[in-house]
Amino acid sequence: MRVAILNPSFGDDFVRVARWSAKSRGRVQRHPEYLLTAAQVLLDDGHEVIFVEAAARNFTPEQSYEVVEAFNPDLLVIHATTPSIYNDINQAKVLKERANCKIAFVGQHITAEPINTLSEIGRDVVDYALHGEYDYVLRDLARGMEPANVFGMSWWDGQKVVHNALRPAIDVNELPFPAWQLIEPEWYPDGGKKFPFLTLITGRGCNNACTFCRDPQLMYGYNLRNRTAQKVVDEMEYGIRVHPHIREIMFETDTFAADRKHVIEVCNEIMRRGIHKKITWSCNMRVNTPLDVLPLMRQAGCRMLMTGFEFGYDEGLRAIRKGGVSTEMARKYSKEASRLGFTIHGCFMIGAPGETRSTARQTINFAKSLPLDTIQITGVAAYPGTSLYKWAKENNYLRANDWREWLNAQKEQRTLLSYPQLSSKEIDEFIDTGLKEFYLRPAQMWRMFISIRTVGDLLRKLHGFKAFVDYFVKKISGYLGSANSRPSNTRQPDARLAKTSILSN
Repeated sequence: MRVAILNPSFGDDFVRVARWSAKSRGRVQRHPEYLLTAAQVLLDDGHEVIFVEAAARNFTPEQSYEVVEAFNPDLLVIHATTPSIYNDINQAKVLKERANCKIAFVGQHITAEPINTLSEIGRDVVDYALHGEYDYVLRDLARGMEPANVFGMSWWDGQKVVHNALRPAIDVNELPFPAWQLIEPEWYPDGGKKFPFLTLITGRGCNNACTFCRDPQLMYGYNLRNRTAQKVVDEMEYGIRVHPHIREIMFETDTFAADRKHVIEVCNEIMRRGIHKKITWSCNMRVNTPLDVLPLMRQAGCRMLMTGFEFGYDEGLRAIRKGGVSTEMARKYSKEASRLGFTIHGCFMIGAPGETRSTARQTINFAKSLPLDTIQITGVAAYPGTSLYKWAKENNYLRANDWREWLNAQKEQRTLLSYPQLSSKEIDEFIDTGLKEFYLRPAQMWRMFISIRTVGDLLRKLHGFKAFVDYFVKKISGYLGSANSRPSNTRQPDARLAKTSILSN
């Protein structure tokens, strides 16, 4: 079967495959690791596959249409998101007419809202809504199985939505490596990573139950399934072979260091093969990571720790059910990581259930008190399908009646949670205040300046600084609520996107 996988555009710099779906303040992009894994599953099964990376490449819809139509697929797979769902359905409608193919939607939003997608806004356009891990669901569809026999999806039978039984969790060690040959790392800028870089998923699922986090609740479950250390390092070597010029690999697993034994095994395997002498790597972390693994991680080439601190007060952590962590742990973790020479990126939020002006200020002050190199601050996002979304709807704290309200005119994430004691507008004000207070301190600017060691470091800092200035200039000018004036990228699709050969690892 001929399968086209489309990561559709939605204005310039819209990010689809991160933990949020929006244009980031840092103007970063994320690699479509899960889409590319599914692509390789199909390729290994003998199907012809193209991957159209329209989001990261800022394609116009017409550019996407031309590539897909020329390929003439039997099945079109589209990654859809909550704020872009109407855009995604509109593009699917055009492609259904021009390419005359079946259409499957994948992603967190589709998993949460299959009925709305299939029988309401996407009726007669979207044929299949795939739930959670879709790698083998797509393979079954591509093999021509009858929809009624394909586990892990909902579908429209002409009269009603039919929900098939879910698939059991996948053995992650059986999955192939992502089809990195279908993308170029240069398409994915990120001021916090050595550029160019690739991402790597060391496992799926998460042992924690934070109320706001979409992936454990909708995609991969609450049981962390780690790949073997050998598999993880095999993929590192594979990524380097496919793209020898990459300078870093980001372990994008929700919490890489959740399993102490796994971390030790991965680090030892990296050093045994000498990969730490070739490139650096970074990872997502929690503050309750056993501190005794940090020296080994540093020795094995780990450079940056992207850490979910979330709030500067323990009540906020408990309010989102971020179990097993505390602000005291955060201080000890930050101190030790900084002492060892890690770059620390802190992730913070404003808008926990029960948040007040006083507690929001606590989080800002807490972030400033830690030895962090960079931070991000966002409003707490309650996405469909999460327990936070259900709670917010039940208590009338969610200020949105339409999926299109999830983004502002700049396609940046809107703060939709609003409380009697703290409005969404006030949450936004605290976010901006926190970012300015953190980055505009002389000591912090000096810290960032002396961290520049190479031309690459300088370019990364300039990228982040430009994004920071761009955001606040538009805020000050009142432009944030108007349409994006940046010129659209008019690059033409290249031949790589029209590959139809059967490839393998």
